[in-house]
Amino acid sequence: MPVLTTDAESETGIPKSLSNEPPSETMEEIEHTCPQPRLTLTAPAPFADETSCLCQAPHEKLTIAQARLGTPVDRPVRVYADGIFDLFHSGHARALMQAKTLFPNSYLLVGVCSDDLTHKFKGFTVMNEAERYEALRHCRYVDEVIRDAPWTLTPEFLEKHKIDFVAHDDIPYSSAGSDDIYKHIKEAGMFVPTQRTEGISTSDIITRIVRDYDVYARRNLQRGYTAKELNVSFINEKKYRFQNQVDKMKEKVKNVEERSKEFVNRVEEKSHDLIQKWEEKSREFIGNFLELFGPDGAWQMFQERSNRMLHALSPKQSPVSSPTRSRSPSRSPSPTFLWLPHKPSPPFSPKAASASMSSMSEGDEDEK
Repeated sequence: MPVLTTDAESETGIPKSLSNEPPSETMEEIEHTCPQPRLTLTAPAPFADETSCLCQAPHEKLTIAQARLGTPVDRPVRVYADGIFDLFHSGHARALMQAKTLFPNSYLLVGVCSDDLTHKFKGFTVMNEAERYEALRHCRYVDEVIRDAPWTLTPEFLEKHKIDFVAHDDIPYSSAGSDDIYKHIKEAGMFVPTQRTEGISTSDIITRIVRDYDVYARRNLQRGYTAKELNVSFINEKKYRFQNQVDKMKEKVKNVEERSKEFVNRVEEKSHDLIQKWEEKSREFIGNFLELFGPDGAWQMFQERSNRMLHALSPKQSPVSSPTRSRSPSRSPSPTFLWLPHKPSPPFSPKAASASMSSMSEGDEDEK
């Protein structure tokens, strides 16, 4: 395996080989013992001081084309990404995902700057350094976390951690008196650009909080935080609590309105159903009534038949004549009456009744 000596340096002072070991005759037999990428996610990523790379084998300088082809085959490509990572969000995670997947076999080291450096060069952070370290350790793409990372990468830092490439977005990062703190890394051919995620950043999140400060202050007061913890004055505290009460009343009124609307809608639906059923029943009742009592209904036919039967069963009868009396020649004080024997009348029948009616009508015509 060819070995580059440490005296071969680029114009920027970054060594072309990160190895200061003896000549190749004594190094060819040494195997790489670099840490391998994490295969399981059952534990957080280790810190660099817990699992530093103690590999004694030489780390020859790689080109981006070689690394993308899977070279070297006996060790992973060590990729470094640094940042503040305050309020760790999806934009940070996507940048680390890109850095992790740059090459077929990558070992991703992530450097996190301390609070002192961040407050000096960038500004105050929401999360302290310990919280930011822990946030990075629990990202699935990270293999190793370097605490108190330098603001500007030095050759000594790159050599110590045996870094092959540095991943960051390609926008010039002006800070610490430099137009671009990654300029010397780019000139050395060790810089691999990643893409920023539009619409999400730590500054955007802080801007939302500042813009809606009153809303979040009221929210935390409602959740039990004190005005002292929120750095809220006595007057603002009372104002926020009053606004919370007003919002609660509005919510209650809104709920009552929604319930009343639901009730009215239900009543309307039920009333519509009742009216529809009533109309159906009324049509049915009217139809039955007309069928029964109409001019051609069953009741009229029944009345006609009943009248016919009554006429047939109760015809008009002739007046009965008084019995004849006969006087005896003797002078008797009480007259004697002679009664004629009574003949039994034949049984009544409708035909006889109709015959008698016809005979009576003929007698009346003869008298006339």
